[in-house]
Amino acid sequence: MARAAMNFAASLADAQPVAFWLDDPGKPAALPALTTDERCDLLVVGGGYSGLWTALLAKERDPARDVVLIEGRETGWAASGRNGGFCAASLTHGLGNGIARWPDEIDRLERLGAQNLDAIEEAVETYAIDCDFERTGSIDVATEPHQLAELDEMHEQARRFGFDGLELLDRDALRAEVDSPTFLGGLWDRRGTAMLHPARLAWGLKRACLDLGVRIYENTRGLELAPAGSGMAVRTPWGRVFARRVALGTNVFPSLVRRVRPYTVPVYDYALTTEPLSPDQLAAIGWRGRQGLGDAANQFHYFRLTADHRILWGGYDAVYPFGGRVSAEMDHRPETYLKLAGHFFRCFPQLEGLRFSHAWGGAIDTCSRFSAFFGTAHGGRVSYAAGYTGLGVGATRFGAEVMLDLLAGRSTERTGLEMVRTKPLPFPPEPVAWAGIELTKWSLARADARGGRRNAWLRTMDRLGLGFDS
Repeated sequence: MARAAMNFAASLADAQPVAFWLDDPGKPAALPALTTDERCDLLVVGGGYSGLWTALLAKERDPARDVVLIEGRETGWAASGRNGGFCAASLTHGLGNGIARWPDEIDRLERLGAQNLDAIEEAVETYAIDCDFERTGSIDVATEPHQLAELDEMHEQARRFGFDGLELLDRDALRAEVDSPTFLGGLWDRRGTAMLHPARLAWGLKRACLDLGVRIYENTRGLELAPAGSGMAVRTPWGRVFARRVALGTNVFPSLVRRVRPYTVPVYDYALTTEPLSPDQLAAIGWRGRQGLGDAANQFHYFRLTADHRILWGGYDAVYPFGGRVSAEMDHRPETYLKLAGHFFRCFPQLEGLRFSHAWGGAIDTCSRFSAFFGTAHGGRVSYAAGYTGLGVGATRFGAEVMLDLLAGRSTERTGLEMVRTKPLPFPPEPVAWAGIELTKWSLARADARGGRRNAWLRTMDRLGLGFDS
């Protein structure tokens, strides 16, 4: 055991402590900060996907609209630039979560999600965004016998609700796609997920916004939000931005609308990428379809191939910091990197000797229903969307549409959704939040070790609809 751990550590010896996607020579230079007062029709706060899509779509809807976007650091530096690059159609953190929460509108949610993914693909083409977009689909993988029954149930549930796009794979069929001795079966969604380079998507959206006339100021934090006449003002370190309307795309960072803050907590996620695989190493695992993969455990891994044939391997540990404080000190966790390396070589023993090139982590926001929520403040002059829980690569575009609809006071199919009209349960104050989250994590790990059997705490969470099911 000690020797194995030492080998895993050796595989990490050259890993750079930076997100693979952000370690890119094509990274654009930072734009200047805002150092004076500014005025506009629409102010977007946040330069991740949520804010970028909002600014872009606002200009597409009305090219004459004067739009300003401010970002506290650089566009795409946070979750938008360091995630796994899975761009999913689901707006609800999977079909099962959507059916459990909004069964009467699941048809619309699935249709709108599919349209949203198509629109992202169209935008990538329209704006010539070079982000390695591949509509490969994804496979949920069973690595324990009880997970096979769960995948069967998911497949049958999808069929009952009229969704026939999922394909069950037995052990041999799955291993013909991607070969691991740990794989027992899978559920393949052929069209519902695209793979992409997440940082390049953010940088491409930034360029598209600039080309349409959006004024972007980086290294410009929004510090305070307050009414100003018939509009709003956001204070920055060097002045204020006066705007008729404001859209908040700050997600994991504390909302400028304070009453929204209890609805989200930060969770730290970690990932590794390998050095590029040789042709022989690629042949040893197959993976010619380049699908995104995720195992079906509660504490799960997600993994995929990059354009230059590295494997990105992330997930499993989800770390909540006491008090919900987002800190750069949490961005690296060697004990998690070592654990992930060990799990990687258990999954792909035929790749023994491969080394990791990058190791990184960072915070994402989650809410108690595991999918985004929306709202307005200050008499409809401010809108917000948050709580994407790892689905932000795709669902933030839908959220941007919702925020713009809300700011316009428009009644649309989107704003009529129960998902949009309702909020998740807020998290309790500390130390109750920390205790509850830690108990839930312990219970989920225990369920994985006990054939999927959920203890009394998880069953209570299920009855309360708190969403801790993955």
